[in-house]
Amino acid sequence: MSTFRLQLPTDPRWVNIVESNIEEILTDHAWCEQKAATNAITLVTVNNEYPDLVADMLALAKEELEHFEMVHQIIQQRGLKLGRERKDEYVGELAQYMKQNSNGTRESGLVERLLFSAMIEARSCERFKVLSENIKDPELAKFYRELMESEANHYTTFIGYARKYGKNIDVEKRWREWLDFEASVIAKYGTRETIHG
Repeated sequence: MSTFRLQLPTDPRWVNIVESNIEEILTDHAWCEQKAATNAITLVTVNNEYPDLVADMLALAKEELEHFEMVHQIIQQRGLKLGRERKDEYVGELAQYMKQNSNGTRESGLVERLLFSAMIEARSCERFKVLSENIKDPELAKFYRELMESEANHYTTFIGYARKYGKNIDVEKRWREWLDFEASVIAKYGTRETIHG
């Protein structure tokens, strides 16, 4: 996970909180996947002039919906139920930062959206890794290990497009700023049985 350069690792004790309410973490996770699919579709809708981006975002959206389906199947198999969509305050804070730092150009808007997306994927991947290594449930440990690899690919896709289409932006500098900001945000979380909570 060091390739993500996340500055504040998740305390493995967060998994103890998760294990106290498996239904809640699975519901929250399912909705995270649905929102990730919606985010990819938004990127397609707003940036349709880039055929390669459109193709990759469509593939990514399909994969996120498949993940949603996989989580939903686990919920059903365990006799649990998919609760209502949860508000993700962590993602909300990142979204505010994205909006405040887009300078109004299409290029800046695209780069900010891609870095916002990469940041969420990076942290989700890190959380999946912590879950896979610490959760006592063997089925969920295996499930999160497999998802971790997929999320890492999504992160790479978003960062790659930010570098490709942010020709007039210092994307590396901007990513460092995102990492700094994310560290200040995630410091407030890690106490709830949600993917980013």
